[in-house]
Amino acid sequence: MCTMRRHDLIQLPAMSIYALKPRFQALLRPLVRTLYAGGVTANQVTVSACVVSVAIGLFLCATAEQTRGFLLIPVWMFLRMALNAVDGMLAREFGQKSHLGAYLNELTDVISDAVLYLPLAFLPHFQPLWVGIVIVLSVIVEMTGCVALLTGASRRYDGPFGKSDRAFVFGALALAVGLGMPVQGWQQFVFPLMAVLCGLTIVQRVRKGLAEVRT
Repeated sequence: MCTMRRHDLIQLPAMSIYALKPRFQALLRPLVRTLYAGGVTANQVTVSACVVSVAIGLFLCATAEQTRGFLLIPVWMFLRMALNAVDGMLAREFGQKSHLGAYLNELTDVISDAVLYLPLAFLPHFQPLWVGIVIVLSVIVEMTGCVALLTGASRRYDGPFGKSDRAFVFGALALAVGLGMPVQGWQQFVFPLMAVLCGLTIVQRVRKGLAEVRT
């Protein structure tokens, strides 16, 4: 990723959980070596994570009245984050990069996110319209990060509400629902707030991408 020179534009908040990724990868490196030795490929990990995500999301949509099931989401969000790091490390560090892998990496991420967020729309706690808006904006956030490549910039992962941040927030919401914690009073604000954060992230990625290609 290019190092950008300082400029006069006012910076939007850019902190993101994504910044912790290098440390997370270091913890996973022994596992990645073991998987590679066993013949596991990056694309297999990518597709498998998406299949499980879709299965869990659809299961929770069909059984939303059994709110204990929502405890699956924070557990799977963490495991999926690990698998996302694993497939990337297999691709980069063991020569498994491919054009197909690039497509799978981006497409399976937005598919998995959408299906895992969707069950919250089936709960009385949240408004389905706002859940849908956040899902659409989340797709646009990731699309914006990819479009940067077309301008000659790097793939943008800027915050404040990137994939890892959304996973943390949705995992926390699902945990609260699964544990039966009261959500009255603040549930009407959480999705509009996430929509605003998605909008800020889109703007941030556009600005950072444009600044990168101008340096």
